[in-house]
Amino acid sequence: MSDERSDAGDGDEEPELTHVDETGDVQMVDVGSKPDTERRAVARGTIHLTESTIGAIRDDEIGKGDVLATARIGAVQAVKHTWETIPMCHQIPITNVDTDFDVRDERVVLTVAVETTGKTGCEMEALEGVTTGLNVVWDMVKAAEKDEDGQYPDTRIDDVHVVRKEKQRLGESADD
Repeated sequence: MSDERSDAGDGDEEPELTHVDETGDVQMVDVGSKPDTERRAVARGTIHLTESTIGAIRDDEIGKGDVLATARIGAVQAVKHTWETIPMCHQIPITNVDTDFDVRDERVVLTVAVETTGKTGCEMEALEGVTTGLNVVWDMVKAAEKDEDGQYPDTRIDDVHVVRKEKQRLGESADD
């Protein structure tokens, strides 16, 4: 698959806002005339936790259960339901979702890759997978993360971003 590039924003031109019409009303983009393509998007984000919480995740000692398995399910569910939570997203056929958790000393990094074949991209689905997956981690470990005042001074989610977005017309190979 090759990297997808947008025509919007070339040179000094203002990028076209495709979710509003000429009167400023919000609208869903009409993708009906676009060709079907194989598409893939990868997003990543991080949740920062205390070292003791990371140890409890590694040792499967969180009282609510297996943190990463539950977060993986939440991430996949979020990908499949993105069109229901992001108002102008199209419902697309998800052909694959991969989740990867990298558990480090004081953080967990989640990468979600989403694949589809259709007329529009899947980067919003990848982002929804990351944010929901990390929120599930937080929910699973919140008792361990609370301080004596019931606050979360060391817990935060950040650096959520699209790592890569690719598309390839059906029938083409990556070498074409």
